[in-house]
Amino acid sequence: MSSPLSGWFTHPLRVRYQETDQMGVVFHTNYLNWFEIGRTELIRSAGFDYKSIEQSGLLLPVIDLHCHYAMPARYDDTLLICTRISDFSSVRLSFESEIRKVDEASFKPAFYMRQEMLPGERLVTGGTKHVWVNKEWRPMRLDKGLPALYDLMRQITS
Repeated sequence: MSSPLSGWFTHPLRVRYQETDQMGVVFHTNYLNWFEIGRTELIRSAGFDYKSIEQSGLLLPVIDLHCHYAMPARYDDTLLICTRISDFSSVRLSFESEIRKVDEASFKPAFYMRQEMLPGERLVTGGTKHVWVNKEWRPMRLDKGLPALYDLMRQITS
């Protein structure tokens, strides 16, 4: 099986009541939180976690994001947060994300090589761009700061 970094990693999420608004749909900013959950779990599935990355002196702030809402999610919907790395260099990292409504049978973590294989109904698409910085918020090359993670990402995304 290929690494999750080379395709789409999915993470299940059930919509909680607190995430909905007066209109009965998920409040729009929650999708951005879910994108972050997807990024975090994708990296964790590859054997790294943000906590240890930050302890090594590297930070990965968001420098750009976009989000397109096609259909709303509602309370108690079963969703998949679908995430993949769309671009990678020694100083930048970009993720593509989708939120999909799925049935109970598809409500589990999984890995898909191609977007057309993703289950369910696409509700939201988007993405984030990031830059590696040190704790003083100065640009930092991943190949210098955390060579093991750089080598893994380079191998998978090339």
